[in-house]
Amino acid sequence: MELQVFHFDTVTVDKYGKITNRRRGESQYFLEKLNNQVGIEMVSIPNGTLMMGSLESESGHSSYESPQHQVTVPPFFMGKYPVTQAQWRVVAGLPQVNRSLKPNPSYFKGDNLPVEQISWYDAEEFCARLSNHTGRSYRLPSESEWEYACRAGTTTPFHFGETITTELVNYNGNAVYGKAPKGIYRESTTVVGSSGLANSFGLYDMHGKVWEWCADTWHSNYINAPGDGSPWIDNERKSIRLLRGGSWYCCLWGCRSALRYRNSWDEWLDYSIGFRLVRCLSRTH
Repeated sequence: MELQVFHFDTVTVDKYGKITNRRRGESQYFLEKLNNQVGIEMVSIPNGTLMMGSLESESGHSSYESPQHQVTVPPFFMGKYPVTQAQWRVVAGLPQVNRSLKPNPSYFKGDNLPVEQISWYDAEEFCARLSNHTGRSYRLPSESEWEYACRAGTTTPFHFGETITTELVNYNGNAVYGKAPKGIYRESTTVVGSSGLANSFGLYDMHGKVWEWCADTWHSNYINAPGDGSPWIDNERKSIRLLRGGSWYCCLWGCRSALRYRNSWDEWLDYSIGFRLVRCLSRTH
């Protein structure tokens, strides 16, 4: 596996949504080739610690995000973007592991749009087929890995800062957060990476666009949550799984780094739900 360097732009905004800092970042990635035309860019995420959750003083906070707790996360690779429809179509054509996959499940059509209308089971099957095909271990992120990767060292409600705008993120711009202005409501997904701005790890679209499945089962708070970055699984709740990141349909507060949402793993398909890949390094879970 050969790592390559890529450069990206990221910004910080103030409480009004005005850009106060613009900088150039650098990260490493590898390309997982699916065929001669389609590949998945996997970004190297360093190990580190995270104060997971939010304070009661954060606007939009809920008890689901408490108590804040420290998590130590080992290194891993994460998809630079949510899985696209072109990527989905190739992997859906690989040999079945546990269940069949529709080659074109999305409501909004486009090769470089994120795949949506994906159940948790569908995302797991995608990971299993890709793992078999490549000989490398692909999976959904744990919830703590997802928040660690989203925040990329920040402690503000969004990795961009105190708020976001629809110039930075695809969400329902009819809602506002803090002192940010109203924006546009596109009423659909948009091409992955189309804002041209990443977080400090080099990940795009961590806020808005589509909800992203995590491996964890739903818990209503963080009491007794693991502190090692592993997924938190309760077999009695195994049919309810975690979603993170908000979506094009979501109001602004729902796109916060700490926001947690849940859905049945296989019953309700929605054109605002997709996923993002993780490749493990130091452990398998």
